[in-house]
Amino acid sequence: MARRRITQETFDAAVKENIEEFEMDADEALREAVEQFESQGVDLSCIVKAVPTISSDEKQDEQTHEVLQALDSLQIGKDSASPTEMNMTADLKRFTQQCSLGFAQRYLAAQKDAYPIILSYCKKSVEEREDLLASLSALAALTNGQPDLLDPEGRHLLLVVLRKYQADPAVMCVGMCTVRHCCLKHEQNRQDLVKAGVLPLLTAAITQHTGCAELVKEACIALRVMTFDDDVRVTFGHAHEHAKMIVLEHSGLKVLVEAAKAHHDNTSVLSELCATLSRLAVRNEFCQDICDLGGLKFMMTLLADSYETADLVRQVLSAIRAVAGNDDVKDAVVNAGGVQLIVIAMNRHMSNTLVCEQGCACLCVLALRKPNNCKVIMENGGALAAVQAMKAHTNSVNVQKQACMLLRNLVARMQNFSQPILEMGAEALIAQALQTHQDCGDVGRAALRDLGCQVELRELWTGKHGSLTN
Repeated sequence: MARRRITQETFDAAVKENIEEFEMDADEALREAVEQFESQGVDLSCIVKAVPTISSDEKQDEQTHEVLQALDSLQIGKDSASPTEMNMTADLKRFTQQCSLGFAQRYLAAQKDAYPIILSYCKKSVEEREDLLASLSALAALTNGQPDLLDPEGRHLLLVVLRKYQADPAVMCVGMCTVRHCCLKHEQNRQDLVKAGVLPLLTAAITQHTGCAELVKEACIALRVMTFDDDVRVTFGHAHEHAKMIVLEHSGLKVLVEAAKAHHDNTSVLSELCATLSRLAVRNEFCQDICDLGGLKFMMTLLADSYETADLVRQVLSAIRAVAGNDDVKDAVVNAGGVQLIVIAMNRHMSNTLVCEQGCACLCVLALRKPNNCKVIMENGGALAAVQAMKAHTNSVNVQKQACMLLRNLVARMQNFSQPILEMGAEALIAQALQTHQDCGDVGRAALRDLGCQVELRELWTGKHGSLTN
């Protein structure tokens, strides 16, 4: 059931009433208004929870929120015949700062027609780098979480900027950030920008500015967003097609692996590169290409050198999991000592749900249809690590599912591993997962069956007792 919503004006009126009628101070009036509306089941996620202030300009008697004060100044400057450059830049920076405080400020600004105002500043400043940086930063801040704001005019502007300032990493970073904000959870914007030629601009930026860490990170994230399928309003997206285009038409894999070599000691850049590579490993030959280009080697090195950093470990494990969909790459991972590194990482971060999930998933992929790999996983404590993960994260359905699938894969072709795994307490843990998580039903029962345990397999329909139409 959808929660009730109110306007910003309604909320501000309640705060004002608390101050004037009940003589509360500003903080108490604000707190009382929030509690009052939340107790009534009102959704305040889009409401600026602050007391409006008096503007510093001529309108001394008018109270409004600071983000709207900055917007009013920009509107006045836009309509003025000769706005001063200093005031314009200051107002844009003030507006950007306010939008960066939270989604409620951005939403309120958008409701007051901020987008066409900011876009007009961007269009006027295309030829002036410093002015463009200020106006484009404001646009990037405003569109964060509000991709629906982008229109054809704004899309054209973004592409003009990315083409015109290819040699300027600072402008490119802000431009790509805006592209990312406009494409996240918006399939149509993604498709329109891809058709308009944004992909070669992103990959070329990485090649041209390989040494710029911030640009490489921003370009990686923008490329990755193009492969998302996160817009609930669209039945079928073009995520797979976009991934193929990045690889086949714009040499995406080579570009990313080369960038990784240039930032071998920068873990934040490498983390983004791993995350993006994992999104591009959508075909068997792409997985092999990543390995052949040296991508697997840098992932193994990164995992060995940085296993203390949980977030980085998670990204590397996700990338290894993706490229190991290729059977030959599975063997390459195992031969490179990947199993040992994965188990070490899991044991080091046993309390981290996401690391345990990705670790179990990695080992599960490596074990699939590979008896020799199963032997290596058993010898290096992979099964025990999975069992420990199940114990540590009983409430995580993803950890339980991945661990069940791993245990099943280990014994599917190597029945002699069943007894050692059962002695670790696997049966009770799988049974507990079946009770706790409905989504574990199929994988849990399959694991119990292949481990040789007694399990009730439900027969959903036998085709007897009449037709389906009866």
